Amino acid sequence: MPYIWELKDWPHFTWNAEVVQDNSYRYALAVNRLAREVQPLSEQERTNSMIDLMVVEAQKTSWIEGEIIDPEAIRSSVLKQLGLAAEDRRQDPDARGIARLVVQSRQEFAKPLTIETLCSWHREFLGERMLNAGSWRTEPVWIVSGVAGKEKVHFEGPPASRVAGEMETFVEWFNASSSLPGPVRSGVAHLYFEYIHPFADGNGRMGRAIAEIALSQELGYPVLLSLSAAIERQRKEYYRMLNQASRQSSMDITGWLEWWTQCVLNSQEQARDQIAFVIRKAAFWRSYGNRVNDRQEKVLARMLREGPEGFKGGMSARKYVALTGCSGPTATRDLSYLTKIGALERLPAGGRSTRYDLRLPG
Repeated sequence: MPYIWELKDWPHFTWNAEVVQDNSYRYALAVNRLAREVQPLSEQERTNSMIDLMVVEAQKTSWIEGEIIDPEAIRSSVLKQLGLAAEDRRQDPDARGIARLVVQSRQEFAKPLTIETLCSWHREFLGERMLNAGSWRTEPVWIVSGVAGKEKVHFEGPPASRVAGEMETFVEWFNASSSLPGPVRSGVAHLYFEYIHPFADGNGRMGRAIAEIALSQELGYPVLLSLSAAIERQRKEYYRMLNQASRQSSMDITGWLEWWTQCVLNSQEQARDQIAFVIRKAAFWRSYGNRVNDRQEKVLARMLREGPEGFKGGMSARKYVALTGCSGPTATRDLSYLTKIGALERLPAGGRSTRYDLRLPG
């Protein structure tokens, strides 16, 4: 079976619009519902929501590629990129690079896509790790799995000599395709970009950023979601679908778009949970912000930064000591006080130490 880019009709993708229109319609409803729910939020709460979603996107898009980056380092870099922090406290080049990509692609979403923009983003993203960042690949590219000698080739990209021309055509298509429904356009754009695989590294993360841009351009503002959070939950299926669509006898990508548009819808629903958490977090601080000292505030803020999924394993006296540098007895007293005022609640017994979770309103 040939690769899709070897077909004579490449890159003229086709699909059954009726199959994907239901997901696109449900996505539009979800977007409108979220817009109404966000409307009462203060400017600070909206900013916090966007920051949280960008941190999640940067973290999850890296996880999809097997790169684990400290979310606190990502948050520090995102705040620096947004001008909300004087310096990047963590100084992690991986966090700095992915933060630049996520922030820049959201800040510049409304601009026409250009070769120069893509190469600039790639340079900002991977410039501290790659000598040829921001340049098209000059070698063949394969996506393989398995141990040495028993590798399985999942995908082979077009010859390097074709990349420059393919990317010119891609950019032209992207800028002329804004009449497509956002979820459909983002799915075509992501697949199209991944099959060209123009860079030596970072194509998946770049491609997911482009997919979010397609969604943002339809709305006229940066999307309030994290595509990668939804994809990461179905990582194996994501790669299976990409692989399946890459080798076929026609340009019909209906199956891929059906899966992708559902994923976009899922990401919007997950974002709704994130926004609801921001609202509950704001109410939490209104209730307890003036009843805690600096040390206690630091611990509560750290727990809240884990988002709707919660602080993994709960807070214990040992973790409290590690976060604050206080003594064990002080940590125990603080946890007891925070439980007494209702900021924390004890988790069911498990293990040798008492653990606590946040007690959020609502």
